[in-house]
Amino acid sequence: MAENVEDVLAGCSNLAKQVANLQRHGVTPVVCINFFATDHASEVEAIQRFAAQLGVRSAVSRHWAEGGAGAEALARAVVEAAEEPSTFRVLYELDQPVKTKIQTIAREIYGADDVEYSSEADKQIARYEQAGLGGLPICMAKTHLSLSDDPKKLGAPMGFNVSVREVRASAGAGFLSPLLGEMRTMPGLPSHPAAENVDIDLETGEIVGLF
Repeated sequence: MAENVEDVLAGCSNLAKQVANLQRHGVTPVVCINFFATDHASEVEAIQRFAAQLGVRSAVSRHWAEGGAGAEALARAVVEAAEEPSTFRVLYELDQPVKTKIQTIAREIYGADDVEYSSEADKQIARYEQAGLGGLPICMAKTHLSLSDDPKKLGAPMGFNVSVREVRASAGAGFLSPLLGEMRTMPGLPSHPAAENVDIDLETGEIVGLF
């Protein structure tokens, strides 16, 4: 596969936002560079340089192929970061209104301008607050492909609103879950599973594509 350093650097705007989000909580981030057989050294080096510019640690991890040994560098970096002084802080107080908590996450973490609610979501929030569930923490559910609720908005988008179409209560687990955009709630699967790369070398009889 051809090197894509420019694409990697373009995607680093998202990395910068994710690092800033963690720092907003008062903790020290560590960038895990999940290395696969199709990656190039130049791409890894580009991420390492970018992380260094952000002032955070990074570590290459090959645990998918090498098990625990492949994640040793990452583990050491996490231990070093954990030993640094931290001042962990939450984004919102639990006794704030549900919409205030949702808006705080949308604006401060996603970078959204505002939050839009369907009529059904409005009714559900009112019902939950009346039932005494308004003090639960918020667990947002949205696409993992974007900071927005639109999977086509890549990087660190600006100038967008997020839409809450439904709010579900997980009273036993202890949180409210707003559903943003058109995301599905079934477990996510990769677009191209690793099994596509697995084959048998007919000459040697060996399995290839596992590493």
